[in-house]
Amino acid sequence: MQECGNCHGLQRISTPMSFSPEERAALLKVKGVGSTVVARLEQLGITSLAQLAAADALHIVTQASALVGSSCWKNSPQARAAIQAAIAMAKGN
Repeated sequence: MQECGNCHGLQRISTPMSFSPEERAALLKVKGVGSTVVARLEQLGITSLAQLAAADALHIVTQASALVGSSCWKNSPQARAAIQAAIAMAKGN
């Protein structure tokens, strides 16, 4: 752990900024999940299969819609299905 300059002496837990290469490869094997979906998950702070397994698909697509400023993620059955499949894979992993 490293001390964060803005944390007033509190210790900051180091967390990865992206999925590990192994987890990324596993996600990319899921139907409907491509590099854009993985990148969007990472932008939302989901950077491990454990985090993904604990996530809610509706919450993810709602947050992704807000992130990109478009309702396409929230309203797309394909986007929701891809996220649901990714979560299912993460839970089984």
